[in-house]
Amino acid sequence: QVQLVESGGGLVQAGDSLRLSCAASGRTSGNYVMAWFRQTPGLEREFVAGMNWSGGRPGYADSAKGRFTLTKDNHKDTFHLQMSSLKPDDTAVYTCAASRRASGYVADVKGYDYWGQGTQVTVSS
Repeated sequence: QVQLVESGGGLVQAGDSLRLSCAASGRTSGNYVMAWFRQTPGLEREFVAGMNWSGGRPGYADSAKGRFTLTKDNHKDTFHLQMSSLKPDDTAVYTCAASRRASGYVADVKGYDYWGQGTQVTVSS
């Protein structure tokens, strides 16, 4: 079992930056992957960024490339999503997810077994 807790959401203005964090606890040894997804009312959950738990190069959705950066704190099982140049379209509930997957992270919600509770990000124009 893996527990995930997000933090860092809030209300910002367009063009601002925000850093989300995802703290993991529990059984995290092994070939795990993690990702950030976001969802707005009426729409399906959308992949934002993902990476392998052990590190390596993160992957991003087209909407996040060049603006968002996913990193891992190697001293603790915490992942950070640094978001810059935020737009009103980035407004959503952001949720981190994890799963044990030897083949690497995927952009599909079905590839993840553990989910956090989500954190709201609101970007005003």
